[in-house]
Amino acid sequence: MTDIKVEYLACPIRQVVSRFGDKWSLLVLYAINESENGVMRFNELRRHMSDCSQKMLSQTLKNLERNNLLHREVYPEVPPRVEYSLTETGKSLMPSIASLVEWAKRHFDDVVAKQIL
Repeated sequence: MTDIKVEYLACPIRQVVSRFGDKWSLLVLYAINESENGVMRFNELRRHMSDCSQKMLSQTLKNLERNNLLHREVYPEVPPRVEYSLTETGKSLMPSIASLVEWAKRHFDDVVAKQIL
């Protein structure tokens, strides 16, 4: 097994971005932020991200909740109603994600179109 350098463990980029840097996490955070009231239920997210499997979406939501970016609210109803919203930490991340989205729109042809051809 390879030894991990101590400076890697203390690196904010490695430690923080690895918690939400995958494509599904970014899409979930963005979708909830852009929703009408900042709250979405599981099936709303599934419809919004139809190419994400149910299992992957479930894992992504659990991961974002565990990393304090999402809040999961369970209502004591039958059937139970579960809603997801951004935590204050998640909300503070949104300007950076919005900047990334704008950058992606501006540079889509430079980055993606050349790969398709």
